[in-house]
Amino acid sequence: MSTTTVQSVSVAAPVSTPKPAVKKQPYPFWLGGVAATIAASITHPLDLTKVRMQATGDKGMIQSLKKTVRTAGYRGLFDGISGTWMRQMSYSLCRFWAYDESKKLLGANSQSPAWKLALAGSMAGGIAGLVGNPGEIMMVRLQGDFAKPPEKRLNYKNCIDGLFRMVREEGASSLARGVGPNVFRAILMNASQLASYDFFKAELLKTSYFQDNIYCHFTASFAAGTVATTVCSPADVIKSRIMSASGNEAKSTMQVLKNSFKNEGAMFMFKGWVPAWSRLQPTTILIFLTLEQLRNLVDYTRELRAAH
Repeated sequence: MSTTTVQSVSVAAPVSTPKPAVKKQPYPFWLGGVAATIAASITHPLDLTKVRMQATGDKGMIQSLKKTVRTAGYRGLFDGISGTWMRQMSYSLCRFWAYDESKKLLGANSQSPAWKLALAGSMAGGIAGLVGNPGEIMMVRLQGDFAKPPEKRLNYKNCIDGLFRMVREEGASSLARGVGPNVFRAILMNASQLASYDFFKAELLKTSYFQDNIYCHFTASFAAGTVATTVCSPADVIKSRIMSASGNEAKSTMQVLKNSFKNEGAMFMFKGWVPAWSRLQPTTILIFLTLEQLRNLVDYTRELRAAH
């Protein structure tokens, strides 16, 4: 019996050694900027409405949309679209890249604690807020221009024309106008939007109800959009009011805060929350759904190249 046992063991199939895990290549740094540009182009009319409500005092999202169509036609809903593209391909491209790099620096990943993801998002927001400030100004000015009386309009042809005219007429220092609240807002946005998306996605995948697919991405981005809108609203309102001012109208951050508190009370910081949520929510969903699909496309093309 013992001999039979030894023989059976000796002829057993050898245990195959597992193949070493292949380290996944990083995705192209520009994917986030492309995804954000696509999303912002689709939701531009809502962003336009939000900025005009915050900067010019338009009341009611529907009324503001009707006013835009009445005064500039349906094409008016896409006023300032070049400023939006400029902003996304500077600010958004930078923030997604910097978020990934910050996570590497902190040794964080999607499974990390929320505070570590938020710290990575804050670091990314600070960098992107500085880099994207000129694009932010152009976006706000181009979107808000037609809501002003004709004699006060800047009449920029596009974002490039606006950038050159701004430097020529107001000096190079004007490119930094509102940089303080913009950086602060960018820190809040990335700490709340990017970090909370990673957090919610990781938490959903821990349940038995979700897999890493479009349903999970949609749910996580919906939650992230609501969090980001609420956290960013105060800085967003202040930023829009400062950046929309030009020349002698320009005021310091403290002056804007003082006058707004005096005239409207503390709730002015959440003025335009509904259009902001209506704009940021679909934008957030579109950004992350598009980004995930772009990543899938990159993975697919890499698999094709490896197969050949």
